[in-house]
Amino acid sequence: MSADANALTNKKIVQTKMAKLEKLKPHLELMAALLSGLLILAAWITEKNHAGLVPSVLYLLAFAIGGFAKAKEGIEETIKNKELNVEILMIVAAIGSASIGYWTEGAVLIFIFSVSGALETYTMNKSQKEISSLMDLQPEEAWRITNGNLERVPVSSLNIGDLIIVKPGERIPSDGRIVKGSSSVDESAITGESMPVTKQLGEEVFAGTVNINGSITVEITKRSNETLFQKIIELVQSAQSEKSPSQLFIEKFEGRYVKVVLAVVLLMMFLPHYLFGWSWNETFYRAMVLLVVASPCALVASIMPATLAAISNGARNGILVKGGVHLENLSHLKAIAFDKTGTLTKGKPEVTDIIVRNGLEEARLIQMAASIENQSNHPLAQAIVKFAEDKEIPLLEVDQLEDVAGSGVKAAMGGEEWKIGKAEFVGKDEALSFANGKAKELASEGKTVVFVRDSNGIAALLALKDSIRPDAKKAIDLLRQEGIYTIMLTGDSDKTAYTIGKEAHLDGYIAECLPQHKADYVKKIMEKYGTVAMVGDGINDAPALATANVGIAMGEGTDAALETADIILMKNDLAKIANAIQLSKRMNKIVKQNIVFSIAVIMLLICSNFLQILDLPFGVIGHEGSTILVILNGLRLLKSPKEKAFEAQELKAY
Repeated sequence: MSADANALTNKKIVQTKMAKLEKLKPHLELMAALLSGLLILAAWITEKNHAGLVPSVLYLLAFAIGGFAKAKEGIEETIKNKELNVEILMIVAAIGSASIGYWTEGAVLIFIFSVSGALETYTMNKSQKEISSLMDLQPEEAWRITNGNLERVPVSSLNIGDLIIVKPGERIPSDGRIVKGSSSVDESAITGESMPVTKQLGEEVFAGTVNINGSITVEITKRSNETLFQKIIELVQSAQSEKSPSQLFIEKFEGRYVKVVLAVVLLMMFLPHYLFGWSWNETFYRAMVLLVVASPCALVASIMPATLAAISNGARNGILVKGGVHLENLSHLKAIAFDKTGTLTKGKPEVTDIIVRNGLEEARLIQMAASIENQSNHPLAQAIVKFAEDKEIPLLEVDQLEDVAGSGVKAAMGGEEWKIGKAEFVGKDEALSFANGKAKELASEGKTVVFVRDSNGIAALLALKDSIRPDAKKAIDLLRQEGIYTIMLTGDSDKTAYTIGKEAHLDGYIAECLPQHKADYVKKIMEKYGTVAMVGDGINDAPALATANVGIAMGEGTDAALETADIILMKNDLAKIANAIQLSKRMNKIVKQNIVFSIAVIMLLICSNFLQILDLPFGVIGHEGSTILVILNGLRLLKSPKEKAFEAQELKAY
């Protein structure tokens, strides 16, 4: 076995062990909490029977087992950040309770605190589930062709230009291009689309997708650490490490608040005795109760579990959010700017209309035009070829062809000369008068008109258009229902922009917008509306994506767009934007509920303690119970809500 293979095997063993430990962590914490609870029950029963030192030993075991994980975490964080935290506060409160003889209350405090800690770990683990499932889909080895022979090699050793064989049923190990064979490929890991996609010679395939039924030879185009699949994993990982402004504020507030609580508790140990005449025992008891109930555990847990649950929910539904701050911003959107090509539209022209000269057979005309255009790589030419293929019209061989840059093509077939292209190229006056001037009408609809001329004159015209995405209208209508202004930025002419904008139900458009000016227009929209999102897919959209408050990229977009954007729609489904906004609003609503509830509980418990009507056991239950409730409330975001019903409304174009 080679050194690379050995290293790979060892790496996989370590990764497997680490993954198992991470999966077991919440279960171990919960088991420790439950064992702690059983020890408390046993100690309480033996205490009732006056069993000497046994209850004390059981209580000590309950403290140690239930509190170990949180005590370790609190001490490590305090040393690392040089800042006190709620874990330290809980340790002090539990020890303080035991020191004045309230062993049961101190142990119960540790027990409930460990349960809430297990719940938090569960939330973290749940949010990591999408990454774990993605990592499991990433192949570790590949069949590389070396000097005509097949060898099994680590995926990490593949270089750009290497040729690999992907057999039926295997996952594609790295991004590449098919150079031999064809197959159906399951791309659901990348796009979320369940239907397999047919991949032919020259087409791209992606790491993590499944080759279903044919053996294919693939030329590697990206190293394993640069693939789209790897980028998705990195995006989800970065999202979970990036904190929202609310979370950052709470974390800064936590350190200062803990210091204030400790200072007040120290004063509480002495002042009430002299000011109110409380006994020393009562004074110290009330100080310990204050230490418990004033701890901001519930407040600290108000945001992070909810944010992680929301990000996890989005990832599961094809919405990758790079951090809580971006998800938080979504709920404040007032306007969204859309790129046209590849975003609102499919990015590929399609033949929409064909008019042939009287006496000519349409199928024959399509066959001739597609056979000629098959020699060109121009998007319009390829659209005509696809139109013929969809109608299952066979193509013919061309005798002679000349490509006239910027105008069209000349060809000779069967002893006859053909021209395909612009009106000026085939004869402007004759072309524009063809079919009673139908070309002008089609052009006003935002369509590109191509003329076909044979030896007898204008034979046909074909109208092509970059079609609106099927989901675009629904997406825009849902956004308008949310009260969000929608606008399109496009370099197309005013007529084309108007037509596309009207068809997509947009509120407005900016036509003849140069790529370098998109960011400037986004700034102007921000000045007028405030919080603005930009949706795009190309390199030219990257500056605008970076400028907007929230940048949203299509999953099929360029690397530049994917890296610049804050949110990525993996399924290229524009309707997911409305879903993401609703998710953001749900998250912010739940966070506000948690914050208000946790503060209210803390204030109520503190006041009850000063009035001497709150005993330590109820203080523990009230404090830790509120913490568990806010965590559970945040976990509701793991569940996707029912899609909002679409309400039809009459929309004005502009």
